Amino acid sequence: MNLSEHRYGVSLEWTGNRGTGTQTYRGYGRDHVLRAPGLPDLAGTADPTFHGDKDRWNPEQLLLSALSQCHMLSYLHVAVKNGISVISYEDDAEGTLRLNRDGSGEFTSVLLRPRVRIASGDAELANTLHEEANRVCFIARSVNFPVRHEASIEP
Repeated sequence: MNLSEHRYGVSLEWTGNRGTGTQTYRGYGRDHVLRAPGLPDLAGTADPTFHGDKDRWNPEQLLLSALSQCHMLSYLHVAVKNGISVISYEDDAEGTLRLNRDGSGEFTSVLLRPRVRIASGDAELANTLHEEANRVCFIARSVNFPVRHEASIEP
């Protein structure tokens, strides 16, 4: 196995066929199920704006979640490397999606708002480590829009 390359897999099943498939735009559901071996199924759909179910995860939320999770995990990594003892971490992330006239769209930015509490270490250093975490986060490095952060550190 090549240690510098990792592969990931998920299975997707569309469950939104209401009996007539995609004969009309409003005649089919956007519901689907994401699966990965050994994990609970994840119920997905489109954003409610695009005829999805508000009680299921949509791709936009999942992308935002992946960025928030990756930043946290990267931050915890750089914190321990720099002698910062993190005792709590929370984030309220927000993404901006722009729709285009042709029906396409793209994220234009994401703002992470990590709130970090530390038990020991320099609070100013702890705050600057968000920049390093952003540089090493696999997901942030893979997107073509800025991932910014407004962090707060509590000693």
